[in-house]
Amino acid sequence: MSEISAPRTHTVTTPDSLAISVREWGNPSGRPVLFIHGYAQAGLCWSRQVGDPALRHLRLVTYDLRGHGASDKPAEPHFYQEGWRWGEEVHAILTQLGLERPVLAGWSYGGRIIGDYLVQHGGAALSGVMFVDAITENARHFYGSCNRLMKLMTDPDPATCIEATRAFIRACFLHAPDTDLYETLLAAAMMCPPAVRAAMARPAEYAAALAALDLPVRVVHGAEDHVIAPAMAVHIAQTVPGARLEMFEDAGHAPFLESPARFNAVLAELAAS
Repeated sequence: MSEISAPRTHTVTTPDSLAISVREWGNPSGRPVLFIHGYAQAGLCWSRQVGDPALRHLRLVTYDLRGHGASDKPAEPHFYQEGWRWGEEVHAILTQLGLERPVLAGWSYGGRIIGDYLVQHGGAALSGVMFVDAITENARHFYGSCNRLMKLMTDPDPATCIEATRAFIRACFLHAPDTDLYETLLAAAMMCPPAVRAAMARPAEYAAALAALDLPVRVVHGAEDHVIAPAMAVHIAQTVPGARLEMFEDAGHAPFLESPARFNAVLAELAAS
């Protein structure tokens, strides 16, 4: 992973009384960017953003979703199946850390969490949104070829779960990641229990909230994504008024890791707009 400085750490309490692990880097007075990671990952996946000197003028904030990383992991499914809980988790971070006019950047399942926030609060408190290989609809044609792996990742049998998770992490990349990055992402993934992964399957009803957005939006997607089909990005860009689509031709499901310089330039431009 990238060499990065020690973060400033926080614990945020959600309205449903969960402790959420939050870390931040960069300029405390800069434009805040809240990075929202995806399914079975952790905030450390954003290392090539928080470690980039070109972004240090921004206030770069990552967190571990409920059920992931160093955050609380309640066993009851309702903590993951009710969208308001995810949206209020984001709102709690924004308010308790004093993140004013932030950019929300959501990867994969993180796109759904942006949707959950928008359903609850709209976009009035935000300065911009970045959807990163995000999913905001459940229609089968918006998914790639990894659905079987994601189902196996919920298996309580350790051997089955680990094998599927290993394959899924590799499938997130067009080009094989270096060993350090791969092992770090795999270890982070295994901190999310199979039962939590299973409970994260739920309805997705964000079309009205997305269509109501009136702020700068970038839709970034890897053209070779086999987890979430590029058609999903096209759909989001067509749904959100004025959204700009940025298709990364030489990347899979994680363009922020495969093409970090270009990704970070798009993010910096959005934060400045």
